Amino acid sequence: IVAMLSVGCAPQAFGAPNAPTLTITTEYSPPTSMQPRDIVIGSATEKVREAMTRAGVTYTIEMLPWKRAYAAALERPDTCVYSTTRTPERERLFKWIGPTDQGEWVMLGRADRNFKLTTLEDARKLRIGTYNGDAREAYLRQRGFEIDSAPNDTINPKKLMMNRIDLWAAGARRTKAMIDTNGWTGQIVPVLTFNQVKLYIACNPGVPDAVIERLSDALDGMVRDGTTRRIDRKYENWVEPSMADKP
Repeated sequence: IVAMLSVGCAPQAFGAPNAPTLTITTEYSPPTSMQPRDIVIGSATEKVREAMTRAGVTYTIEMLPWKRAYAAALERPDTCVYSTTRTPERERLFKWIGPTDQGEWVMLGRADRNFKLTTLEDARKLRIGTYNGDAREAYLRQRGFEIDSAPNDTINPKKLMMNRIDLWAAGARRTKAMIDTNGWTGQIVPVLTFNQVKLYIACNPGVPDAVIERLSDALDGMVRDGTTRRIDRKYENWVEPSMADKP
């Protein structure tokens, strides 16, 4: 029933009275998406919410492990996922809205190991920690690197500190938040930036083109009127509360 509603409804779907709700999935990835209490927040999340409001789209946001969040958008015709790296392999799988953000992929290592990497090839003989379904994992596997995959990215810095992996491949902003929060500042350090990417809302092909266009127009308007930059500034110095501070 959901598929019939999503694919066959009029262009005003997800915004018209009694229209179905667009499901938006994401992962825990501070400061772009996190759920410290009962609502998903973050810089990318606020952009998504604002775009939905401007476009008149009814929606819900659900935080899931990345592999499940990504699979939901692949499989369900009323679902989108953010923040998604747009790669050639993924291009035809989704309808794309954005970009909502940009980021850097970095290799991190223990400071006491004094890694000196100037190119990605310098990491060829090292064991690299990634997590299931992540674009960085696919990128490195395709190039023949030795990968140690975890169920989620929060495990990797712990593996790094125990010398179970040599390097941790991750997003620069996310790692800073995790390192600062867990007291690893000065112990885990970036040793190489190996890619720059743009991040998008990736929607199942079943989401009507008219909805995609309205959301794209809304994001463009947010860039023009300064809303996007104001949201980014709000989270520039965001630090996740420690476990002791959480309710």
